Amino acid sequence: MSAGALTRDDVERGYNNRAAVADHPYWLDQFAQRSRDAVAALSPLRDVRYGSGPKETLDLFVPAEGARGTLLFIHGGYWRALDKADHSFVAPLFVDAGLAVAVINYDLCPDVTIATIVEQCRRAVGWTAREGPRHGAPAPLVIAGHSAGGHLVAMLMSTDWRERSFDVAPFAGGVTLSGVHDLEPLVLFSYNVDLRLDEPTARTMSPIHYAPRVGVPLVIAVGADETSEFRRQAQLLWDAWPEHRRPQQAGPLTMPKRHHFNVVLDYGDPSSELTRATLELFDDARA
Repeated sequence: MSAGALTRDDVERGYNNRAAVADHPYWLDQFAQRSRDAVAALSPLRDVRYGSGPKETLDLFVPAEGARGTLLFIHGGYWRALDKADHSFVAPLFVDAGLAVAVINYDLCPDVTIATIVEQCRRAVGWTAREGPRHGAPAPLVIAGHSAGGHLVAMLMSTDWRERSFDVAPFAGGVTLSGVHDLEPLVLFSYNVDLRLDEPTARTMSPIHYAPRVGVPLVIAVGADETSEFRRQAQLLWDAWPEHRRPQQAGPLTMPKRHHFNVVLDYGDPSSELTRATLELFDDARA
């Protein structure tokens, strides 16, 4: 079903993940508990400031023996909820693999607009590329995000980094996991009371309407048990950006038995397809 054919009820069913996953409180508790464990085990640099906004900070996890690259992770929560502190759980596996991990925060709607959040994420990437090495977070840099974070990764892919004083893109690959790449349906969503999208703004903030501005590979991933709208959103970007398809994939990376919440916990499993695909981006950058 195209976005234009969706009714308000269709949008609510397709985008309200908490309603779609009855036991979502359990999974959010897992985010929090695993993140507390990660912080206790790894003692990251916390609340490192990358910009002047209230939440423009990141937590930096660095391997004891020195890093061979850096993963920057952008959390989800529909641009209106959650925090980097809920997502430290992504770090341990990558630190064990010899990578630094920066988990970033950004200000939330309705205090700011989605456009402001996009600009904050650009600053976070720029800071990590320029200042990360002196904090133990060297190139190559790979960016990954879940849900709203997946949208933000796609917007970073469509950014002209030359306007931000980079001769080439500051990152070597990206992962959009369960991302929203066409925001126009969200104009009808109940959460729009916070997002404050109208049709022109939603279109402007939709990466499917932009050409990618960086020549790096992108992993487009989604859970097989997510709503049909989230699976459609993954396919939309796959279809719109053929030049960034990884040759080993025939379509979006679709993880079986994964819904919108447990899919990101695959970053705690070294054998998961999501983890392997993300690590391959670092291998490709060094090839």
